[in-house]
Amino acid sequence: VCFIPGGLDCSISFVSHVLGKVCVHGWQKEILGVLVPRLTDLTKSDCIWQRICWQLVECVPDRWLEAVVLGFVQRVPGADVLSRLLGNLVVKNKKAQFVVAQKMLLLQYGHTTAVLQNLLGYLALDSGRRSLLLRVLQDLLETWSSSSAVKHSPAEQQLYISKAILICLSHLKEPEIASCRQELLTCMMEGVKCHLESSLPQLRRLGMVVAESISLNINTEGPVLKFEYEEDDETRELKSLLVQTPSFCVVPSHSDDDRSEKPGAALPLVPERNEKSYTAAPVKADEESDAELDSDDDLIPYDMSEDKELKLKAPMYIRDCIEVLTGSRSEDVDKWEATVKALESLVRRNPAATREVSVELAKILLHLEEKTCIEGFVELRQRAQVAVLTTDPIPVAKYLTSQFYSLNYSLRQRMDILDVLVLAAQELSCPKFHGKTKHSGVQKPCIQLLPESDSSKGWRRIVDERIKSKTRRFDTGQSRVELASCPNEFNSVAGYFFFPLIQHFDRPLTTFDLLGEDHLVLGRLVHTLAVLMYLGVNTVAVTAMGKALLEFVWALRFHTDSYVRQGLLSCISSLLLSVPTERILTDMTEELLETQSWLGDVMEKDPDGDCRRLALQNLLLMENLKKKLEAVPS
Repeated sequence: VCFIPGGLDCSISFVSHVLGKVCVHGWQKEILGVLVPRLTDLTKSDCIWQRICWQLVECVPDRWLEAVVLGFVQRVPGADVLSRLLGNLVVKNKKAQFVVAQKMLLLQYGHTTAVLQNLLGYLALDSGRRSLLLRVLQDLLETWSSSSAVKHSPAEQQLYISKAILICLSHLKEPEIASCRQELLTCMMEGVKCHLESSLPQLRRLGMVVAESISLNINTEGPVLKFEYEEDDETRELKSLLVQTPSFCVVPSHSDDDRSEKPGAALPLVPERNEKSYTAAPVKADEESDAELDSDDDLIPYDMSEDKELKLKAPMYIRDCIEVLTGSRSEDVDKWEATVKALESLVRRNPAATREVSVELAKILLHLEEKTCIEGFVELRQRAQVAVLTTDPIPVAKYLTSQFYSLNYSLRQRMDILDVLVLAAQELSCPKFHGKTKHSGVQKPCIQLLPESDSSKGWRRIVDERIKSKTRRFDTGQSRVELASCPNEFNSVAGYFFFPLIQHFDRPLTTFDLLGEDHLVLGRLVHTLAVLMYLGVNTVAVTAMGKALLEFVWALRFHTDSYVRQGLLSCISSLLLSVPTERILTDMTEELLETQSWLGDVMEKDPDGDCRRLALQNLLLMENLKKKLEAVPS
């Protein structure tokens, strides 16, 4: 750093131009890595150096200012240092204001949490910049509460905006919150609604956390919003941003004079407790005397050490189970629990008796509600439904698929139908283990259509298993269980599972609209069709299933919900893996070319990272098909 002797005036605009040009040409890290620590030390106690630093940044031309400001924000150790180095630059310069208040918060989302804290803390540290902080919070809340932004922006950007909102809330004072309380409440109600409507668990959880935080700040005295969700590292980090109170918020302490002026507001606690104890003393004595009269210490307890709990026998016949499950007498609760627990094994042991009443039993299980607090009730009911469907596939599949598009069913029941169809199809398509097996599931089907963090994990697991099964490995490891050679039972019934589900998706009902507000169920339906298509490999109807699925995907390819689009791309993957290559190239050539063009657009432009990854995977599969065709001799 050069010193100019003699008190001469000087201009540092040339240095500002050099700094701006060096930063914009990609040397930002090198020059600011040296300059920022030096300026931080010089401006700690010297106001002259603070003014020099402010002048240095203010003289940078607008076309280079963004690179300089961004470099300062990223490299300062805290908001107070940034305030010393930049001063009121965002108030004086419109370009800097746009970069700080708009571009870095709403148009970019790759910055770290520390950068956000530096940026918003800088706006909060000076009274001249706090009005800009309030405006930034309003812009962030408008974006957060916009249903279009929630649908079309990636989850990473939603997380970034949520962090910025919580940091802003941590810097607000009570008068500032009071001035915009109604706007905060309106944005909170709109934002939590569009977040809870999302199919992605991460976005729903983000909406809950941010809404709770806003409610906690605007309702200091009344009730606040409280949601039930599983806390993870992400939610804990978000909540930690809210509790970071700024250093200038000091809790006022009351003096003795204040307490003497307001005797009812701050009375000593010890005399109050003593007064209560005096008035309660005689009542306590009366209670002790009554307790002595009612004492049962003289009674001799029964010896119950050898008592055994009476276990109620479960029904032995399918029709007895139906009678118990449809009964309404309250004294049969124990018998009802025993029936629910034993139903799956009973169905698998008596296939002939089950086929006689299979549809009736499927109807009962679909509408069965939990009478008592039985552990694992949902899983027990689902396993019983799968057992009935695998025992008598055609009539039960016809019933379940017809009920999926019927009236008077809840969304939960419709999604239960999809889960049962997937699990039963997986069980029918998997070969049984050779030898003695438990019917409750040595190889229990396990498919997860909507996992917590990444909705394509289940699909990638299926693809990995398919690749592993086609890979030859030469090793001398532990011997594995031999699979019995038996036909694929799903071969003859695949059409009954698949085609009824794909027929009426575009026909809205009074209480059910797949193409409207019930997009969560549509996402589950699309993922179900993808799994059924994969499990239908080597079946007779696989080509017809592939054609119908491709038309279905083409009709919904521009859907706004990212979970639905992920399912559509999974459908393309399952089609490419399951339908024979010759049939794809002869029967679906034009559709395949159009699909390839669409996949290219998705890979380049889709805001969701999983969708881009699945599109790339499908393009690679198509490329492999071309290579496979070229390798075949003509």
